[in-house]
Amino acid sequence: MSSELISLSKFLSLILRHKPETVGIELDSAGWTDVDVLLRNMRAAGRLIDLPLLQRLVHESDKQRFTFSEDGTKIRANQGHSTQVDLRLPRAAPPSLLFHGTATRFAPSISASGLKAGTRTHVHLSADAANAQKVGERHGKPVVLIIEAARMHAAGHVFNVAQNGVWLVSEVPPEYIQFPDYEI
Repeated sequence: MSSELISLSKFLSLILRHKPETVGIELDSAGWTDVDVLLRNMRAAGRLIDLPLLQRLVHESDKQRFTFSEDGTKIRANQGHSTQVDLRLPRAAPPSLLFHGTATRFAPSISASGLKAGTRTHVHLSADAANAQKVGERHGKPVVLIIEAARMHAAGHVFNVAQNGVWLVSEVPPEYIQFPDYEI
């Protein structure tokens, strides 16, 4: 993806996940906003974007952070919100293991109290270790944690999976986390 698209993707993440007021839009209860209003307000905020460029951003992004409504008139972030939205994702039975990438400096705290959503609405988990590794690298020296997802699910924890394949859960208690590449 070009640097222009990366910059727009980051700005769109800010708007659709955290601060829609940055460009004067509102998200509905499920996180959707009108595409035409979004484009008009982004242009007014100095971001030169049109519908074909927005479509390219949504469809070509390797992270698949955004999705259009079926009729193409609305857009939302697939997950990662710090604003209160209900994505209305169905419950899903996870695979036996999922993964979470983080920085080694957070491992002692995670070992003591587990994974918390923090400022977001959910903890994000990956179906593969390679993707979790990339996430961890964004935060410093990475460590990939192994999450015993099937055991959590059997104990009553609710899992959802976003349209881009990211697994979401409200928290991960420490007893379900393995630290394979890191000594606590």
